[in-house]
Amino acid sequence: MLERFGLWLVEGIGTLGYPGIVLLMALESSVFPVPSELVMPPAGFLAAKGEMNLFVALVCGTVGSLIGAYANYVVASRLGRWVFVRYGKWVLLSERSLERTERFFSNHGEIATFIGRLFPVIRHLISIPAGIARMRLDRFFLYTGVGAAIWCAVLLAIGWLVGKAGGTLARDQVEAYTRHAVIAMVPVTIALVGGYIWWHRRSGRRNG
Repeated sequence: MLERFGLWLVEGIGTLGYPGIVLLMALESSVFPVPSELVMPPAGFLAAKGEMNLFVALVCGTVGSLIGAYANYVVASRLGRWVFVRYGKWVLLSERSLERTERFFSNHGEIATFIGRLFPVIRHLISIPAGIARMRLDRFFLYTGVGAAIWCAVLLAIGWLVGKAGGTLARDQVEAYTRHAVIAMVPVTIALVGGYIWWHRRSGRRNG
């Protein structure tokens, strides 16, 4: 059953092609529940079989992520927080989760936009407080784009490795690899945040 599901995913991404990756990742990066784990690993699997270009798939995934994140940013910046508080439940966004995301964003600033792209749940929400705070668009696109590219590359690598090993892409296998990747990113993220805080404080002392 799981193998048939994986085959269906691979065939679906193969049929939709690069435009499908852009569209699905745009939905994934907005508030719609389209898991990126069902989009990028099949593309990596197809790349391992020579049916897709790994770099083009990465660009498409990143561009789609930026489109979805910017859509959230625009809505949040124009309509404000109350819209998400009132209607967020329809897109699986509770007031409590929004408040946690806002606190995270306010505490860590722009680095939160980058780090948030690397983790489930936060990835879908982080552009909302950025929009509410009207974060500068050049910085928003930079931090969002880099974080999204890293996450897409991780998922592509999972699919590519499974394809190169001659295995069949199964959802439980992808989810297991994804969990390991997220766990592995935790210490890296802590180091990045620590380095960013150190650099920011040092720059502040120099400017002061």
